[in-house]
Amino acid sequence: MNILRSRFSASANAENGTSNTSLRGYKRATVGLRQIFLAGVAGLLLGNTATVMAQDDSNVGELPLDELRTFADVFNQIRVGYVEEIDDSTLLEYAIKGMLSSLDPHSAYLERDAYENLQTSTSGEFSGLGLEVGMENGFLKVISPIDGSPATDAGIQSGDVILKLDGVTIRGLSLNKAVEKMRGPKGSEIVVSIGRPGEQEPFDVTLVRDTIRVASVRERWLEPGFGYLRISQFQQKTGDDVKASIEKLLAEQPLKGLVLDLRNNPGGVLGASVDVAGLFMESGDVVYTEGRLNNAAQNYGAAAGDITDGAPLVVLINRGSASASEIVAGALQDHARGVVMGTQSFGKGSVQTVLPISDSRAVKLTTARYFTPNGRSIQAEGIKPDIIVERAKVETFDESGRVSEKDLAGHLDNTTTQEAVEAEASKGLISRDNQLYEALILLKGINIINPRAPQALPKGQQTAAVKDSSGES
Repeated sequence: MNILRSRFSASANAENGTSNTSLRGYKRATVGLRQIFLAGVAGLLLGNTATVMAQDDSNVGELPLDELRTFADVFNQIRVGYVEEIDDSTLLEYAIKGMLSSLDPHSAYLERDAYENLQTSTSGEFSGLGLEVGMENGFLKVISPIDGSPATDAGIQSGDVILKLDGVTIRGLSLNKAVEKMRGPKGSEIVVSIGRPGEQEPFDVTLVRDTIRVASVRERWLEPGFGYLRISQFQQKTGDDVKASIEKLLAEQPLKGLVLDLRNNPGGVLGASVDVAGLFMESGDVVYTEGRLNNAAQNYGAAAGDITDGAPLVVLINRGSASASEIVAGALQDHARGVVMGTQSFGKGSVQTVLPISDSRAVKLTTARYFTPNGRSIQAEGIKPDIIVERAKVETFDESGRVSEKDLAGHLDNTTTQEAVEAEASKGLISRDNQLYEALILLKGINIINPRAPQALPKGQQTAAVKDSSGES
């Protein structure tokens, strides 16, 4: 490549001397430059292709020389005639970016900042607004806001479209450039123009950038015996964090049922999704992938042993549940291990492989599609819930004025307070989160019809479980 650059420099000096005098001179210069460029590019590509063909002759065809000539023509026309001078390496990088961005919304050329951002996002901490986004029709579409982020606090929702950043339109920017504009120092402000389905006019939201520490797993009790586990993103250690959270719940009291909340979870590390699904399965396939490369065909199975001993499970998903979230929901649905509830998921059924090309740059390339154990492709379709429950605002009627037995003078007292305790624990849940409320009701119904002896950790393991579960969650 260094040799190619030096040849371009020599040709550039010659053509610059003639391009201002006549169109004929301009054409002669560009033809000569095209020949040099085509020879150099063909040599480089033939050299690289020979290496690839040595690995797998069946996957590589002959180089399209006519298209390479067209590429050389376009490259030279830009280099000679564009209103501003652009160096060769920059133009070649533009070509690489355009080639990758034209493949699909998820393939990209990662320069230093984007590469570092990708690495930090899987580790669980980065600086920005807390948005998982994708490019659609030239604009940024919000896949999901990250829990506890400035975006969540400002009310940005899955499905929102980002039209402008600080008054500058997004249209025409690459995904990486748009994400780069959203990042910045902690405490700095940015005005985000939002278009929302159902709203007639766009509106502006002022966000203050912050350090986003993604606690990928949180757990709590909804009512005695009924647990809640929230996974906001699949990071490298999410499988271990989920295991620790479940052990913490089991150490506190027996588990009658569990809600696994994957709503607005944009996905993340594939291996983490396999680990999480495996925690709820005795055995079996979780996901398999298919692609053109030899190593793209992979089958991922669950490790033996359901940590909850088959406790009833409801998995919550919505349009913001993507990728690794869909792998977990699809696997548990195919194995009839849990009831999937909510709304249809995002539909990202492809696998991206990060291929480093230097210490600071990499290519993120879509290399495979993934399928659920029963062979379902999720790409552009998503996971369909077993029970559809739309997010809604629910108001309950106030019946506090009605007279009941306990209001009568001389009534007998109730000797148990358990029902009152359970009612108080879930009070207001139906108005705060109707989907979660319906999941809880379903778990309670399953326990009524099919009572089970709930599992608890052996006493000797309880102390260790509580200790292991401390941390971000």
